[in-house]
Amino acid sequence: MNKINIGIIGTSEIAFRRFLPALLKNDKFNYIGIASRNLKNTEKFINEYGGIAYSSYEKIIYDKNIDALYIPLPPALHYEWAKKALENGKHIFLEKPSTTKLKDTKDLIKIANEKKLALKENYMFLEHKQLRRIKEIINDKEIGDLRLIRCSFGFPKRSSNDFRYDKKLGGGALLDCGGYPIRLMLELLGENLKIDTSKLYYKDEFDIDLYGDVTLSNNNVTAQLSFGMDNEYKCELELWGNEGYLKAPRIFTAPPEYNVTFDIIKQGKAEIINVGSDDQFYNSINHFYNCINDEKVRNNEYLYLERQSDLIKIVKGE
Repeated sequence: MNKINIGIIGTSEIAFRRFLPALLKNDKFNYIGIASRNLKNTEKFINEYGGIAYSSYEKIIYDKNIDALYIPLPPALHYEWAKKALENGKHIFLEKPSTTKLKDTKDLIKIANEKKLALKENYMFLEHKQLRRIKEIINDKEIGDLRLIRCSFGFPKRSSNDFRYDKKLGGGALLDCGGYPIRLMLELLGENLKIDTSKLYYKDEFDIDLYGDVTLSNNNVTAQLSFGMDNEYKCELELWGNEGYLKAPRIFTAPPEYNVTFDIIKQGKAEIINVGSDDQFYNSINHFYNCINDEKVRNNEYLYLERQSDLIKIVKGE
């Protein structure tokens, strides 16, 4: 098995807390180093995880020893640096959202496809085993025929200097937390789902959408989605069938050690389904490896990446 040499562009907290611990457990990749425009920002990473400290994004992109790059920069910077990296032959593992514009996402896909390079958007929850179990429950009609899906994802307001609240950096609730339930609906209802209604809400002190809701449908099933960045924390999926309903209370953000359970309620009686723990970031890195080595997996990733970006564009009203 050929190992992939991978580096990081940007010194984000998710790279430090989640990506590198998962990566260093993975025997398919070699961690090479991390790039920052300010070398001081790399000190914490090098002290904890080792590797090379690159003094610019360009230096890590032009390093011929690097096969792939993880890019957890603010969303507005994704297109510029992912494009440069793809043009220099690097496989790209992008934090969500892929870009802030559909045309930019399509351009990245075009370059990646021409060069046979992986381009993966990191919605980690797709790789948690709880989603496989949910699909089984739907397909096996354990709650009968599906009638309605409700999904909510939001969290309390963060510090005022957080990039999520800065329009120039690609902030906004839709791009940050709204993408999660939309991507989940693509997985559960298929790529042909359509958006029926949507609304983004603003407050005077912000130049970004602070919360919102979307209604989608496909195959006679409606999905009602809500999201926000100034909300009480909620991370919940509910499936309502004609013979029961399921509640998954930690659908997007289960940490590696978290024991996932579902409630299935039928005729007023609740059954707890024990799914167990799973490392969705580790699994997402594995999927990236499969994108690199399997053309079919890679092409499927392109398809859903573009459809996700298209749905986001529709909700934004662009």
